[in-house]
Parts: sequence; structure tokens; C-alpha cells
Amino acid sequence: MGSSAPLTIVIADDHAVVREGIQLLLEAEPDFTVVGEAGDLEALRDCLAERCPTILLLDLHMGRELSLSALPALHAVSPQTRIVILTMQDDPAFARQALAGGAAGYVLKEAPRSELAQAIRTVAAGGTYLHPALGARALAAPPDAGLTGREIQVLRLLALGHTNAEVAEQLYLSVRTVESHRANLQRKLDASGRPDLVRHALELRIIQA
Repeated sequence: MGSSAPLTIVIADDHAVVREGIQLLLEAEPDFTVVGEAGDLEALRDCLAERCPTILLLDLHMGRELSLSALPALHAVSPQTRIVILTMQDDPAFARQALAGGAAGYVLKEAPRSELAQAIRTVAAGGTYLHPALGARALAAPPDAGLTGREIQVLRLLALGHTNAEVAEQLYLSVRTVESHRANLQRKLDASGRPDLVRHALELRIIQA
């Protein structure tokens, strides 16, 4: 990769100090160029549309929102950009959700610079990277009751109390599509209503009490 153009990277984290620290780490790598940063999802969409980077380093939590629900919209803005989740959250359930939702990498913030660089290069080359400490646990864990990545996103939002219309707006879906996902969830989980969905979301660790 030495003779190719530098990998362009956008950093998205809601803490400015964290963004600055990550940028310093990345710019120590000769084949990386940080071309933008964002502190919230709205600014991030604008940045992706303008920069179209090779890699997006995305914090799992942007403010109070879990970034995973925004993955489809981010992909729509810049389809060629590969997404690496960078987080303190070492729960393999989040790693599974991230990869199922379209992320190509999941790295812990405690990882050394060499590992972060390896993850970025692996993902940029078309591969998938999962933090080694999570790999075995994520693969050994139950497959979320056979739910798809989109169903996990819908289940999470429903369990948090959002209406079908609000879920549709957040995930850029039609209300009818959300209703279809909800019906599939209730069938797969044998759930008769929202209380059952909340219980299953807690059991699957899609939300936390």
C-alpha cells in the first residue's frame, strides 16, 4: 500500500479532546490523512457528503444516541466509506449489532495505536476487523434469536419507547416497513406486545435496564 494514495479518514466523536487525540495518533501513520471531524450526527452527515472518506471512525455513542441506528443513513450519504466503530464498550452484543448493522470494524479505545492502524488498513482493504478480546465471545454468543441487523435496530428503538412513526423517522424507513419488522419481531420472539419486546431486548442485551 506504500505507493497508493493515503487513506482518508473522518473522525466522529462527541468529545473534542478525544477527536484531537485520535487525530494525533492517526497522523503519525504515513499512509493516513484525517480529512474531517464531527461532534454530532448531523454534522457528520454533512462531512461525509463533502469529504467521502475511505474510513469513518465512529464513536458508539454520539451524545445520548447510540450511533448504530444511524449506520444506514451514513452509508446512504457516502456508500463507499467503510465504518469502524471506536468505543469504550466491550460488550460483545454491541459488536455483533455493529457488524450486523453495516460497520466493518469494532475497536476499543483502549487499544494501542498499532491495533487501531491495523484495523483501519484491514477494513480499507475490504476486510472486517473485530477487537481480539471480543472476537471469541462475540462468535460464541447466541445469534440474537435469529434477528437481522435491521430487526435489532427496530427492536432497540421500540423497547426504548419509540412509536412506529418515530422508529421510521430515525431509521429512514416507511411506517409500513417498521410495522412489518415489528410483526416479524413479535413472531420470532413470541411476543404479544411492547412489554414482551422490552423483556426480550433486555435478555438479548440490546438495551440495558
